[in-house]
Amino acid sequence: MAIAIMSSGGDCAGMNPAIKYFVEQSILKKLNPYFIYDGLEGLIDNKIKKVSFENVSGIIHLGGTIIRSSRSKRFFDKKYRLQAYKNLKKHKITKIIVLGGDGSFRAMDVFYNEFGIKFVGIPATIDNDIYGTDYCLGVDTALNMIRNAVDAIRDTASSFERAFVIETMGRECGYLALVSAITSGAEICVIPEIANDLDYQKEKIQFEMQNGRKYLLAIVAEGSKKRKNIKKWCEKELKIETRVTILGHIQRGGNPSVYDRLMASSFVKKSIDRIIQKECKGEVVVYKDSKFEFKNIDEITSNKYKLPQNLIDLYKDSYCQKCKG
Repeated sequence: MAIAIMSSGGDCAGMNPAIKYFVEQSILKKLNPYFIYDGLEGLIDNKIKKVSFENVSGIIHLGGTIIRSSRSKRFFDKKYRLQAYKNLKKHKITKIIVLGGDGSFRAMDVFYNEFGIKFVGIPATIDNDIYGTDYCLGVDTALNMIRNAVDAIRDTASSFERAFVIETMGRECGYLALVSAITSGAEICVIPEIANDLDYQKEKIQFEMQNGRKYLLAIVAEGSKKRKNIKKWCEKELKIETRVTILGHIQRGGNPSVYDRLMASSFVKKSIDRIIQKECKGEVVVYKDSKFEFKNIDEITSNKYKLPQNLIDLYKDSYCQKCKG
């Protein structure tokens, strides 16, 4: 039985450990493992190769994905999906593990309904914004990359008595910014999901500045589109020199954390065990309430991810309470 793996959409740390475990688990179960290089584009262009242990030796510590990734407009056209199917048929591949987000899973669902190619999606995105799962592969490493950057920025902020506005990734989801702000002790946090009352922030920060605070950190989610506004606000309302740092793509890279490596192995094992069962069609493996389960792709794509309530409560306690000093 031939089985393939591919990355689709944005890359993240944890993909390479998943790829390594995929090859090892496939061979252990007497399956023939294949790589699909360059995601959906590679599926169309027949960048498909049978692999062995040699192909995954020494990759577990590497960020990114050795099989590369892509975003494909061509895959929306049925003639290219047909070409992709013919390529898989040449290699006798009927099952695919997909490392990606809900857009990739949606594309594969269409592919399954047209040609019967089974798939299991593994949520892999640093935004951590896929419905039905508490955790997506790569988010832990991204949070640690942000932590390192914020800690370094704090050093220079304190040296010059400045404010720094630090923008994290997250197109529509403030998970990275929120967790990073809480765990770094940032004075300001701005995310798209929750309205930010700067009057409360101002009173609290001014009280702290009157009692010895010499610098401050503001962590802003990319999706809020408030980076420039917060910089101007700090300068105008707090009268403090302010700099902006956009962390950008460093958040996607770096050595996968222990947790991302561990979860990669669990995601892959569960996915392979599931995809070889007859009743499996097109599903996504999720990690919810400390256990793995499988969800239908329709449930994943028809619902919107919401920040966990415990994080929202922490946000409100930290950033929405009027200072009583």
